[in-house]
Amino acid sequence: MISLKAKQRKEEDLKKIRAEEKVPAVLYGPKIKNLNLGVNLKEFEKIYKEAGESSLISLDVSGQKEKFLVLIYDIQFDALSGKPTHIDFYQPNLKEQVEVSVPLILEGEALAVKDLGGTLVKNVSDIEVKAFPQDLPREIKVDISNLKTFEDNIAVKDLEISSKIEISKDPEEILITISAPEKVEEELEKPIEEKETEVIKKEREEKEEEAEKPVSEEKEEKEKTKE
Repeated sequence: MISLKAKQRKEEDLKKIRAEEKVPAVLYGPKIKNLNLGVNLKEFEKIYKEAGESSLISLDVSGQKEKFLVLIYDIQFDALSGKPTHIDFYQPNLKEQVEVSVPLILEGEALAVKDLGGTLVKNVSDIEVKAFPQDLPREIKVDISNLKTFEDNIAVKDLEISSKIEISKDPEEILITISAPEKVEEELEKPIEEKETEVIKKEREEKEEEAEKPVSEEKEEKEKTKE
Protein backbone atom coordinates (compact mmCIF):
# COMPACT_ATOMS: atom_id res chain seq x y z
CA MET A 1 0.00 0.00 0.00
CA ILE A 2 1.17 3.53 -0.78
CA SER A 3 2.45 5.38 2.28
CA LEU A 4 2.70 9.09 3.00
CA LYS A 5 4.35 10.81 5.96
CA ALA A 6 2.63 13.68 7.77
CA LYS A 7 3.58 15.95 10.63
CA GLN A 8 1.20 17.26 13.23
CA ARG A 9 0.87 21.04 13.35
CA LYS A 10 -0.87 23.75 15.29
CA GLU A 11 -3.59 25.83 13.67
CA GLU A 12 -1.40 28.94 13.84
CA ASP A 13 1.47 27.24 11.96
CA LEU A 14 -0.04 27.74 8.48
CA LYS A 15 2.51 30.32 7.30
CA LYS A 16 5.39 28.24 8.62
CA ILE A 17 4.05 25.09 6.95
CA ARG A 18 3.76 26.77 3.55
CA ALA A 19 7.21 28.35 3.90
CA GLU A 20 8.67 24.84 4.27
CA GLU A 21 7.04 23.75 0.96
CA LYS A 22 4.48 21.73 2.84
CA VAL A 23 0.72 21.66 2.46
CA PRO A 24 -1.61 22.09 5.44
CA ALA A 25 -4.02 19.19 5.86
CA VAL A 26 -6.57 17.77 8.24
CA LEU A 27 -7.31 14.15 9.15
CA TYR A 28 -10.77 13.14 10.36
CA GLY A 29 -13.13 10.19 10.42
CA PRO A 30 -16.00 8.60 12.35
CA LYS A 31 -13.73 6.96 14.92
CA ILE A 32 -10.83 9.39 15.32
CA LYS A 33 -10.23 12.86 16.68
CA ASN A 34 -9.45 15.54 14.10
CA LEU A 35 -5.74 16.12 13.55
CA ASN A 36 -4.16 19.17 11.90
CA LEU A 37 -1.27 18.07 9.70
CA GLY A 38 1.35 19.19 7.23
CA VAL A 39 2.62 17.06 4.33
CA ASN A 40 5.48 17.52 1.89
CA LEU A 41 4.14 19.06 -1.32
CA LYS A 42 6.26 17.06 -3.78
CA GLU A 43 5.65 13.76 -1.98
CA PHE A 44 1.92 14.39 -1.90
CA GLU A 45 1.74 15.27 -5.62
CA LYS A 46 3.54 12.01 -6.46
CA ILE A 47 1.22 9.92 -4.30
CA TYR A 48 -1.91 11.70 -5.50
CA LYS A 49 -0.93 10.87 -9.07
CA GLU A 50 -0.65 7.19 -8.14
CA ALA A 51 -3.61 6.80 -5.79
CA GLY A 52 -6.12 9.41 -6.91
CA GLU A 53 -9.12 9.97 -4.65
CA SER A 54 -10.45 6.42 -4.60
CA SER A 55 -7.55 4.34 -3.28
CA LEU A 56 -6.62 3.87 0.33
CA ILE A 57 -3.20 5.15 1.38
CA SER A 58 -1.32 4.62 4.62
CA LEU A 59 -0.82 7.90 6.45
CA ASP A 60 2.14 7.85 8.84
CA VAL A 61 1.58 10.69 11.31
CA SER A 62 4.41 11.81 13.58
CA GLY A 63 3.69 11.13 17.26
CA GLN A 64 1.08 8.48 16.46
CA LYS A 65 1.76 4.79 16.98
CA GLU A 66 -0.71 3.50 14.44
CA LYS A 67 -0.86 4.28 10.75
CA PHE A 68 -4.13 5.58 9.37
CA LEU A 69 -5.74 4.04 6.28
CA VAL A 70 -7.24 7.06 4.57
CA LEU A 71 -8.73 8.41 1.37
CA ILE A 72 -7.66 11.70 -0.18
CA TYR A 73 -11.11 13.12 0.34
CA ASP A 74 -10.84 16.70 -0.85
CA ILE A 75 -8.18 19.07 -2.20
CA GLN A 76 -8.15 22.83 -2.59
CA PHE A 77 -5.96 24.22 -5.37
CA ASP A 78 -4.39 27.61 -6.00
CA ALA A 79 -6.20 29.30 -8.89
CA LEU A 80 -2.97 30.53 -10.52
CA SER A 81 -0.35 27.87 -9.85
CA GLY A 82 -2.65 24.86 -9.70
CA LYS A 83 -0.77 23.62 -6.63
CA PRO A 84 -2.63 22.10 -3.65
CA THR A 85 -3.25 24.59 -0.84
CA HIS A 86 -5.16 22.32 1.56
CA ILE A 87 -5.92 18.60 1.83
CA ASP A 88 -8.61 16.60 3.61
CA PHE A 89 -7.70 13.04 4.60
CA TYR A 90 -10.65 10.87 5.60
CA GLN A 91 -10.37 7.62 7.53
CA PRO A 92 -13.46 5.57 6.61
CA ASN A 93 -14.91 2.68 8.53
CA LEU A 94 -13.49 -0.37 6.73
CA LYS A 95 -16.65 -2.31 7.58
CA GLU A 96 -18.95 0.15 5.82
CA GLN A 97 -19.27 0.87 2.11
CA VAL A 98 -18.40 4.30 0.79
CA GLU A 99 -19.26 6.03 -2.49
CA VAL A 100 -16.54 7.77 -4.47
CA SER A 101 -15.94 9.05 -7.98
CA VAL A 102 -13.61 6.91 -10.11
CA PRO A 103 -12.08 8.10 -13.43
CA LEU A 104 -12.75 6.24 -16.68
CA ILE A 105 -9.52 5.51 -18.59
CA LEU A 106 -9.93 4.79 -22.32
CA GLU A 107 -7.77 2.10 -23.90
CA GLY A 108 -7.34 0.99 -27.51
CA GLU A 109 -8.43 2.76 -30.69
CA ALA A 110 -11.97 3.15 -32.01
CA LEU A 111 -12.09 1.93 -35.64
CA ALA A 112 -15.08 4.17 -36.34
CA VAL A 113 -12.78 7.11 -35.66
CA LYS A 114 -9.71 5.74 -37.43
CA ASP A 115 -11.39 4.32 -40.54
CA LEU A 116 -14.67 6.25 -40.84
CA GLY A 117 -13.62 9.70 -39.67
CA GLY A 118 -15.98 9.77 -36.69
CA THR A 119 -15.53 11.72 -33.47
CA LEU A 120 -15.31 10.03 -30.07
CA VAL A 121 -17.87 11.45 -27.63
CA LYS A 122 -17.17 10.80 -23.94
CA ASN A 123 -20.32 11.74 -22.03
CA VAL A 124 -18.68 11.36 -18.60
CA SER A 125 -15.06 11.40 -17.41
CA ASP A 126 -15.67 9.57 -14.14
CA ILE A 127 -18.37 7.50 -12.48
CA GLU A 128 -19.67 7.07 -8.95
CA VAL A 129 -19.02 3.63 -7.45
CA LYS A 130 -19.87 2.09 -4.09
CA ALA A 131 -17.73 -0.46 -2.27
CA PHE A 132 -15.86 -1.19 0.92
CA PRO A 133 -12.82 1.14 1.15
CA GLN A 134 -10.31 -1.67 0.63
CA ASP A 135 -12.09 -2.76 -2.58
CA LEU A 136 -12.26 0.65 -4.27
CA PRO A 137 -10.53 0.79 -7.68
CA ARG A 138 -8.16 3.61 -8.55
CA GLU A 139 -9.64 3.76 -12.06
CA ILE A 140 -11.89 1.84 -14.46
CA LYS A 141 -10.36 0.94 -17.81
CA VAL A 142 -12.61 1.02 -20.88
CA ASP A 143 -11.68 -0.75 -24.13
CA ILE A 144 -12.96 1.34 -27.06
CA SER A 145 -11.56 -0.88 -29.85
CA ASN A 146 -15.00 -2.48 -30.33
CA LEU A 147 -16.48 0.83 -31.51
CA LYS A 148 -16.41 -0.05 -35.22
CA THR A 149 -19.51 1.74 -36.54
CA PHE A 150 -21.51 4.88 -35.72
CA GLU A 151 -24.17 2.67 -34.11
CA ASP A 152 -21.76 1.17 -31.58
CA ASN A 153 -21.55 2.58 -28.06
CA ILE A 154 -20.47 1.75 -24.53
CA ALA A 155 -23.04 1.76 -21.73
CA VAL A 156 -22.73 1.37 -17.97
CA LYS A 157 -23.55 -2.34 -18.28
CA ASP A 158 -20.50 -2.81 -20.56
CA LEU A 159 -17.97 -1.73 -17.93
CA GLU A 160 -15.74 -4.52 -16.65
CA ILE A 161 -15.71 -4.16 -12.87
CA SER A 162 -15.27 -6.37 -9.85
CA SER A 163 -18.32 -8.02 -8.32
CA LYS A 164 -17.38 -6.16 -5.12
CA ILE A 165 -18.20 -2.83 -6.74
CA GLU A 166 -21.63 -1.32 -7.30
CA ILE A 167 -22.62 1.41 -9.75
CA SER A 168 -25.91 3.17 -9.06
CA LYS A 169 -26.36 4.53 -12.60
CA ASP A 170 -28.88 3.03 -15.04
CA PRO A 171 -27.14 0.05 -16.75
CA GLU A 172 -28.46 1.27 -20.12
CA GLU A 173 -27.01 4.77 -19.76
CA ILE A 174 -24.64 5.54 -22.65
CA LEU A 175 -21.16 6.62 -21.59
CA ILE A 176 -19.24 6.69 -24.88
CA THR A 177 -20.45 7.04 -28.48
CA ILE A 178 -19.11 7.84 -31.94
CA SER A 179 -20.42 10.88 -33.80
CA ALA A 180 -20.55 10.68 -37.62
CA PRO A 181 -18.80 13.44 -39.61
CA GLU A 182 -21.09 16.24 -40.80
CA LYS A 183 -22.19 16.07 -44.48
CA VAL A 184 -21.16 19.18 -46.41
CA GLU A 185 -23.11 19.95 -49.60
CA GLU A 186 -20.77 20.62 -52.49
CA GLU A 187 -21.31 23.53 -54.86
CA LEU A 188 -21.47 21.19 -57.89
CA GLU A 189 -24.58 19.50 -56.51
CA LYS A 190 -26.67 22.71 -56.73
CA PRO A 191 -29.24 23.04 -59.63
CA ILE A 192 -27.84 24.70 -62.73
CA GLU A 193 -30.35 27.60 -62.59
CA GLU A 194 -29.02 28.57 -59.17
CA LYS A 195 -25.54 29.03 -60.62
CA GLU A 196 -26.44 31.46 -63.44
CA THR A 197 -24.33 34.57 -63.48
CA GLU A 198 -25.94 37.99 -63.55
CA VAL A 199 -24.80 38.49 -67.18
CA ILE A 200 -26.46 35.29 -68.42
CA LYS A 201 -29.62 36.13 -66.51
CA LYS A 202 -29.77 39.60 -68.04
CA GLU A 203 -29.28 38.29 -71.59
CA ARG A 204 -32.09 35.78 -71.11
CA GLU A 205 -34.48 38.46 -69.84
CA GLU A 206 -33.70 40.72 -72.84
CA LYS A 207 -34.46 37.91 -75.30
CA GLU A 208 -37.76 37.22 -73.57
CA GLU A 209 -38.75 40.89 -73.80
CA GLU A 210 -37.85 40.98 -77.50
CA ALA A 211 -40.04 37.96 -78.23
CA GLU A 212 -43.04 39.58 -76.52
CA LYS A 213 -43.05 42.76 -78.68
CA PRO A 214 -46.07 43.17 -81.10
CA VAL A 215 -45.40 42.65 -84.82
CA SER A 216 -46.45 46.25 -85.60
CA GLU A 217 -43.75 47.62 -83.34
CA GLU A 218 -41.14 45.50 -85.12
CA LYS A 219 -42.24 46.93 -88.53
CA GLU A 220 -42.06 50.51 -87.26
CA GLU A 221 -38.56 49.93 -85.99
CA LYS A 222 -37.49 48.46 -89.36
CA GLU A 223 -38.99 51.44 -91.29
CA LYS A 224 -37.22 53.92 -89.05
CA THR A 225 -34.02 52.06 -89.74
CA LYS A 226 -34.53 52.36 -93.55
CA GLU A 227 -35.15 56.11 -93.34
